[in-house]
Amino acid sequence: MNQSTAHDQLSRRQFLKYGAVLSASIAGPIFYAGCAVDPVTGKKQIMMVSPDQEIGIDKQQSPFQFSTDYGITQDDKLNLYVSDVGKGLLPNVHRPGMPYNFHCVNATYINAYAFPGGTIAVTRGILLKLNNEAELASLLGHELGHVNARHTAEQLSKGQLSSLLVSGLSIAASTQGAGLGQLTQQLGMLSQGLLLSKYSRDNEREADFLGNEYMVKAGYPSKGFVGLMEMLDSLHKESPNSAQILFSTHPMSSERLNSAVQREKGVYQNSKKHSLNRERYMDSIASLRSKKKGIELLQQGEKYLAKKEYDKAQSLFKKSINKIQNDYTAHVLMSKCLMLRKKPSQALPYADTAIKLYPKEVQGHYIAGMANSELKNYTKAYKNFAKCDELLPGNPQMTFYKGYCMDKKGDNKPAANNYMAYLKMINYQPNKYSRYAYDRLKAWGYAK
Repeated sequence: MNQSTAHDQLSRRQFLKYGAVLSASIAGPIFYAGCAVDPVTGKKQIMMVSPDQEIGIDKQQSPFQFSTDYGITQDDKLNLYVSDVGKGLLPNVHRPGMPYNFHCVNATYINAYAFPGGTIAVTRGILLKLNNEAELASLLGHELGHVNARHTAEQLSKGQLSSLLVSGLSIAASTQGAGLGQLTQQLGMLSQGLLLSKYSRDNEREADFLGNEYMVKAGYPSKGFVGLMEMLDSLHKESPNSAQILFSTHPMSSERLNSAVQREKGVYQNSKKHSLNRERYMDSIASLRSKKKGIELLQQGEKYLAKKEYDKAQSLFKKSINKIQNDYTAHVLMSKCLMLRKKPSQALPYADTAIKLYPKEVQGHYIAGMANSELKNYTKAYKNFAKCDELLPGNPQMTFYKGYCMDKKGDNKPAANNYMAYLKMINYQPNKYSRYAYDRLKAWGYAK
């Protein structure tokens, strides 16, 4: 056994104590109540979160959400277009000093979201549902409404927001607990939508009101906002499962559509003279529209993947790859599906192709690491997980897996260092992985 000093050793009592202490205080970082001015209404309000803290939460969480959504699109023209439309709304917002940024992410599910510091994203799936630029401006305006009304900060101040968001990724990973032992969740790294705020109906009403205002002031007709609401209302009534995450975070109702219609006929009736810019929208997303059939196959495949009908999912992913051969998301999904079918040797080539297609995005490296680990190629697996850590630092699971690979190679000291680092990153939260790490440290004399 390797020996260590008493100071460096971790006792089982300490391990359980740290876990219990954290469980009791899992509400996250301490926020101090103070008086702030509501940027929209101008009225004083009790606010426990400062703008700097909002930006900090954003910077910490948004990169992980982007990776869960297969990264920012590599279609620079499409991403620039989304960004330009978003920036066109900024002269009219109530919080002009926030570091706003707008992106299209590679996910195929239908969603858009905002982080409290001003990071806003739309998925490829929702862009394919929009009909014109005015609807895109409405969508981005709505998300800007959440940021400007400080809805996430409001939830934090009222203690209503999940501790996952305020406590950082380490808590998010550890609270999945035994679920991370399920390969399905392992391969997803973090569940889609795990880090997103869940808004109330009042939040949605206010974000609609502000988003409508922002897009009209930017020169778009209010009809675009009505069009967005019609699309969402139709989805909600006819196929809610196609936008499950969207509706879980952004509650939809016919009231929202009716309010948009009333605003168009009333306060914004003079906006009818403005153009919806349909042609410019269709031209700007032409490259995405050319992939529509392939993306729809991915959407169908993901539904079967969720149902654990892996053979049907694999067939659809294969068809998608035949249509959109260089699509990163398609290759990652195929590699995930094959891993779930316990076919790591078949999954690995798809993961390796994904890495070549998008070397700076994490999921390809992650699935390759999982496949190499299953195949007992621990040196290669370690390199995959180390690359994940380099590209997206701060995920405790990568530290655990690096330790696991060293462990399996017989390199006890570096393995122990990674296991101890993992335990510290998750604040000694008890789960399947932390117990494994602790037991290995105890066996080597690093814990008592």
